[in-house]
Amino acid sequence: MSLSGLEIHPERIVLSNELHARPFPVVRGPSSAASIAIERDLANPDADRAHLIALMDRYGAAHPAPDASHHSADLGKVRLKWERHSEFATYTLFADQVSEIPFSGDLFKYFPEKWRAQSSGRLLSSVLVRIEQAREPQAAIERIQKVGADWFFDEGMAAAFVLEKEAAIVGDFRLDAQDHIRFAVFQIGNTGAHRMGRIVQRLIEIETYKTMSMLTLPIARDVFAGLSDLDRDLGAVVAGMSKEAENPQAELNTLLDISSKIESFSAKTTFRFTAAEAYSALVYARVDVLLEERLAGYQLFSEFMSRRFEPAMRTCRSASMRLADISGRAARASRLLGTRVSVHVNEQNREILKNMDKRAALQLRLQETVEGLSVVAISYYAVSLLVKFLYPFGAKIGWSESWVGAVVVVPVVAIVWFLVRNIRKTAEKRGR
Repeated sequence: MSLSGLEIHPERIVLSNELHARPFPVVRGPSSAASIAIERDLANPDADRAHLIALMDRYGAAHPAPDASHHSADLGKVRLKWERHSEFATYTLFADQVSEIPFSGDLFKYFPEKWRAQSSGRLLSSVLVRIEQAREPQAAIERIQKVGADWFFDEGMAAAFVLEKEAAIVGDFRLDAQDHIRFAVFQIGNTGAHRMGRIVQRLIEIETYKTMSMLTLPIARDVFAGLSDLDRDLGAVVAGMSKEAENPQAELNTLLDISSKIESFSAKTTFRFTAAEAYSALVYARVDVLLEERLAGYQLFSEFMSRRFEPAMRTCRSASMRLADISGRAARASRLLGTRVSVHVNEQNREILKNMDKRAALQLRLQETVEGLSVVAISYYAVSLLVKFLYPFGAKIGWSESWVGAVVVVPVVAIVWFLVRNIRKTAEKRGR
């Protein structure tokens, strides 16, 4: 019974199909595989699809669907599997035969030189896988012991039975004379082609994701080198904070300069450190799913990763942690020094206000003095004018000029003082 009438979420079908978007190849021994991973041009997201279409046109094969993240095609004598990831695209060729010269790299001739030259990205990894048949586990061991020293470096060689001894895998993760990574897979008994395809695919993915993880190692080393000077400068600033600085603002400016450089480091490296964690997790997941078992005393792939790959990842994690630590220390130091600057500024402001109060008090006293002198001066001229005006009237009643002046001086001074006082109060109110 259908559920018609309910609105379907637009991503439901897409998300359901995503679980089946990257089918494993079907591989039977004897056969071979060759894979390359090419860096994507993130500024031109469609460049890798255009590059794939150019290869399809070279062999007259069908184009991928629009916005497809994977595509399979028959190129005649070989089959191609293309996958697009966030940072790279992989091209893997499968042939139902093995070359007479082991790991000759003949499969790569199906990537024409002209087509390779048109790539917008750089080569990240190239892997060769040789798949042979073995009747039983002991036959696989004997074959590995016979050809292992010729095909791989003894020092880094890893070998193991996988998936309940249905196959044996060998590799050394070293670049050969042609700069390819080699793996050998021995199909034991009647192991199914789909299971063999999963084994081959996972070996290729282990190498590809390992390479993507290792891209962070040079960055981690640069971070350690760059942070050494910044750590020393930060330590000097923090040590100076315990002393009373004459100019904490200068120290704060120095600390802000250090913080900006740390943030610049962080902005340039955070994505790469995060990507390394994600890719390394995929590497370990691909190794774990193989269910390795010991083969004739050789080291397991998981042991190789633990001894050779994990130290590099620890270096990357350590660089990321140190960057985060120094960034946190710089932030805390900035807050502490900022507090000191604020206290210093507040102290300066308090001194300024104190001086302003003193100047205001002095100004008030000067103003009062000026007002007193103004009252005296104005009163003097006012009394002089009034004496001259009133003397004729005073003379009629027998008053001298001095008596007239004595009579008017007090009211004149009082009136002048009152007027000056009112003018000052009015000015103060308007100033508020």
